[in-house]
Amino acid sequence: HAEPLKNVKEPVRIYEVITNSNEIEPLNLVSQKPGRTVQNKSIAVLPFVNMSNDQDQEYFSDGMAEEIINSLSHLKDLKVAGRTSSFQFKGKNVDLRQLAKKLGVSTVLEGSIRKQGSTIRVTAQLIKVQDGFNLWSERYDRDVGDIFAIQDEISLAITEKLKITLLENDRDKITKTYTQNTEAYELYLKGRFFINRRGASILTGIQCFQKAIELDSDFALAYAGLADALSLSASWGLVKPRLVMGKVKQSAEKAIQLAPLLCEPYCSLGFYYNFFERNWKEAKKNFLKSIELNPRYPQAHYLYGWDYLSWVEGDFGEAEKHGEMAIKLEPLSAICYAIYAQILIAAGKFKEGLDLCKIGIELDANSFLCHLGEGNCYTGLQQYEEAIGSYQNAIRISNGHHFSLSALMWTYSISGDVEKAHVLFNQLKEKSEKEYVTNTLIGLSSAYLGDFDEAFNYFQKGYDDPEPFLLSLKYGTWVPSSLKADPRYKELLKTISFPNKIMQPELEA
Repeated sequence: HAEPLKNVKEPVRIYEVITNSNEIEPLNLVSQKPGRTVQNKSIAVLPFVNMSNDQDQEYFSDGMAEEIINSLSHLKDLKVAGRTSSFQFKGKNVDLRQLAKKLGVSTVLEGSIRKQGSTIRVTAQLIKVQDGFNLWSERYDRDVGDIFAIQDEISLAITEKLKITLLENDRDKITKTYTQNTEAYELYLKGRFFINRRGASILTGIQCFQKAIELDSDFALAYAGLADALSLSASWGLVKPRLVMGKVKQSAEKAIQLAPLLCEPYCSLGFYYNFFERNWKEAKKNFLKSIELNPRYPQAHYLYGWDYLSWVEGDFGEAEKHGEMAIKLEPLSAICYAIYAQILIAAGKFKEGLDLCKIGIELDANSFLCHLGEGNCYTGLQQYEEAIGSYQNAIRISNGHHFSLSALMWTYSISGDVEKAHVLFNQLKEKSEKEYVTNTLIGLSSAYLGDFDEAFNYFQKGYDDPEPFLLSLKYGTWVPSSLKADPRYKELLKTISFPNKIMQPELEA
């Protein structure tokens, strides 16, 4: 068992040691190895334990920790472990020293929340990992409306105990309250909780953000969350992009108007311009603005690297740097490994991509994107049996998502099992009659079966919609070479009007 913590007023939970010989070692290709250099002024905020009788209050305890992470991450002198990496330990008994070593931090904040009606009890404690010493602990018995004040007090207590020098605007950033409406705030936390689960939960998240905005029409975070969720719904192929594109732009711009220093809405605008308007200068400018406002926001790094640098410019060297940065910020996030792997796949580096996907699967065995990427890599390495196994896992995890169905169909076609390819193609077509299926993927599937006329009809639909996946046709390693030889392929790329050189955005002074 772990040693008892010293000087603890009210222990929240003692973590038991569980040794895992299979400890995740970072890859050599990640230049700065994640989770190895421990900085003195560094912290991991663990998900707060939900002590309420109602398990549905989980979003509230998760949200509390996430908001503290967000406010502390504005401080340049403090290294803060990313949300996904810290939440990797949720509900697990782990030794704090092991945890801190993996995250590269010297202190850990843990806490609990009990919410009953309109009252909450929050306990929090800051622990120095090296000797288990309790640097600070507090218990708050308050009205639920005081949640913002409690978050501020905890964040400020941490900066004081870790001797972080606060500049005037630092204090403003970490104590900024975006709404006084606690019901709207709870809906916002619920929305974040659902979109973090990805998949169809994103649609539930959208509803939560919309309800929050109905309650407070000046709630910048809810607009930012809505723009993010709508972008995700399009990129995951959950909805027809045309149905959400206008709302992505409108929500992101409203968030920026209300809170110009928020980084998330700029990232959503980058996504919007990249895929929906195909306005490359604006896409690049907004992605970079998001990174400038918060260099520690991993989503801006991996989306800029994957969606823009890889698919639009084909600047894989620069894209890889942003993929690495996302992993450095979130060393235990499966999605960061999955998306960095996609950057490597587009560059034809299948072996390196495969290594990343395997780490991602170790971190989260149910990561749809990691299993999908693993299949892409095996296909690229011509290890078709292994690829088929990976895609079957992705299909099982995602309840038959059309991304994985189409990828499996292509692999059957490439490996010569035309009969199975036809069966899956028919399944895809049937699926598209009941729900939205990305036209570009049906087009590629048609091309694998040799029907180029049908393929280009679907590409046209993908162009008109406009579908994010269409942009992968230029650098996607899954595009059949026979399709590239068709003159209509070059015409299509010309119509998409990819930049013919690396673009320099006109950044505002």
